[in-house]
Amino acid sequence: MQRRHTAGVRAGIGVTGAVLLLTTACSGGDDGGKKATVGGKSEAGEPQVTVTPGNGDGKARPEKGISVKVAGGALEQVSVTRKGKPVEGAMTADKTGWSSRTLRPGSEYQVTAVAKSPQGKTTTVNSKFKTLKAETVLGITDIVPSKGEKVGIGMPIQVTFDRAVKDRKAVEQALQVKSEKPATGAWYWVSDTQVIFRTQNGKYWEANQEVTFTARLSGVRAGKTTYGLADVTRKFRIGDAHMVNVSTKTKKLVVKKNGKKIKSWGISAGKGGRVVNGVDTFLTTSGIHLTMGRENPAIMTSQWMGVDPKDKKNGGYREVIPHAVRISNSGEYVHAMAATVWAQGRQNVSHGCLNSPPAAAKWYYEFAYRGDPVIITGSKRGLDWNNGWSFYQMSWNRWVKGSALDRSVTTA
Repeated sequence: MQRRHTAGVRAGIGVTGAVLLLTTACSGGDDGGKKATVGGKSEAGEPQVTVTPGNGDGKARPEKGISVKVAGGALEQVSVTRKGKPVEGAMTADKTGWSSRTLRPGSEYQVTAVAKSPQGKTTTVNSKFKTLKAETVLGITDIVPSKGEKVGIGMPIQVTFDRAVKDRKAVEQALQVKSEKPATGAWYWVSDTQVIFRTQNGKYWEANQEVTFTARLSGVRAGKTTYGLADVTRKFRIGDAHMVNVSTKTKKLVVKKNGKKIKSWGISAGKGGRVVNGVDTFLTTSGIHLTMGRENPAIMTSQWMGVDPKDKKNGGYREVIPHAVRISNSGEYVHAMAATVWAQGRQNVSHGCLNSPPAAAKWYYEFAYRGDPVIITGSKRGLDWNNGWSFYQMSWNRWVKGSALDRSVTTA
């Protein structure tokens, strides 16, 4: 006669892989007064089931998750719930084990596992426990790009946390990037509170697809007593492939869309002549820029170089500039400048920006996405990798080394 066993569970608190003694009572039948012990000795042919954490555990560690193991049989069903909602998990190929992801701190979980032996005997185990509460909580204060935003093929994913991350490996392990068209990328920690994902050098996102970023932070231990409480998801779209190439020598800007040239115009780049600490701050920087945002108008002043805008003798200025697209943090824009049309395509006269004809600048302002590559050549002043979103200036090998896990990942 087949028997059904319902077990109580107990184990050492917070000990991973502890053996749980599940005492069962036989449900009828002529068993001669025998009782089975699941997880220890049992009647011949009965599966032995182990659930961790144990029944009644009030301080189970969220980062350990739940594991269910069976000896002498295979798992037929594992049901784990929190507040009546199912908890995701994965069964091993041979159905002798099941494990969950990290668990939400300060929560109660219920587990039911059913195992069956080759002889057809079934064991059912029930367990209930609570997870440890978080003393401090790790959250996310900002994600770039914005929700649902259509962005350029170079767009990095920038994640800013609300406190310093002590265990970068655990947190990075919880960050996932999925795209409809696979890419290879890597995370780079610029500080204890910010991590950035970008694709491999020279291999941007493929155009016209959706990308999903998920921070599976619930239950992730980011510090000694710090846990994530909630998962965060951000979806955005990669638009058409916009590529801008600029030469400060030929003073020409060329725009391509999905590999085809669609527009070009003459520009006037940085004139040079103001050297501070060995850097000519009036030169446009050469390198792989990414568009960072649009301003109409942009207020540009000489305050960035420590000169009062009213001090005209020392180069002071304040200008209201229409249709400006930012490409760095050092004050570089592609923008309209009617006053220098005479120089555009002929002479570099700007303080570092790419002065453009008003009509062309307006067109580009309306055309550009955030994250479009703008590649500038010809200047003696190089672009630093952390000047704005110029992350492609860093070599791929060095970028991967900035990952806490020292690895690249695929977005497939």
